[in-house]
Amino acid sequence: RACTATIRVKLLKIGAAIVRNTRRVRVLLASQHPLKHVFISAARAMAP
Repeated sequence: RACTATIRVKLLKIGAAIVRNTRRVRVLLASQHPLKHVFISAARAMAP
């Protein structure tokens, strides 16, 4: 379990880009990121 600030710090440390518009927030990871599967599973768990 992680709070939003922790997730944001970890994303910033890996160089992810966070793009926010009126309806959605997109997290852009490098294609070769070693923990990409962790962030994908977390995003699926948070999706409505």
